Amino acid sequence: MNKKDVTQILQNPNAIQRSEKLYPLVYDNLHDIAEKLYARERENHTLQPTLLVNEAYMSLVDQDNIDWKGRSHFFAVGAQAIRRILVQHARNRNAQKRGGDLQKVDLEERVAFTPEKEGMLLALDEALEHLGKVHERQANIVEMKFFGGMKMQEIADELGISIKTVELDWRIAKAWLKKFMESDSI
Repeated sequence: MNKKDVTQILQNPNAIQRSEKLYPLVYDNLHDIAEKLYARERENHTLQPTLLVNEAYMSLVDQDNIDWKGRSHFFAVGAQAIRRILVQHARNRNAQKRGGDLQKVDLEERVAFTPEKEGMLLALDEALEHLGKVHERQANIVEMKFFGGMKMQEIADELGISIKTVELDWRIAKAWLKKFMESDSI
């Protein structure tokens, strides 16, 4: 994918033309991201990668108020869209689970229960919200890397910082998130 082509298309004021030309250039990249995220999910996950890509893409191209800076900016905002979709899907699924479909479980079985991956996604989302309050750049880096599948150099370019700073923030953020999520589960 040519970065210059994507940037030029993003600058097109005609939303319909922008959407038609952009989709074939970014689809494979977005689908790769969705495939990687999908591989982390439980086996019978109901949100398929193609649906995730299409939903994220539609939310991105419907954004007329964004002053697109280029390809990296598109994928950074795309990471946010993908995160929102996955978190909302997990929340909806958990809300359904609290309904009549659940069997009653006695307390001893409940204590032994291990949360499904959707719970981990929600925990990660909560941890990222907290990290964003403490260190917004680190939260953005995690979001771009984990949900957006962006490379370190792309993140550095998008944030206007050195790759060393991105790598350091990534390591610190992972440690912070792990500690937060472990302390939250106790």
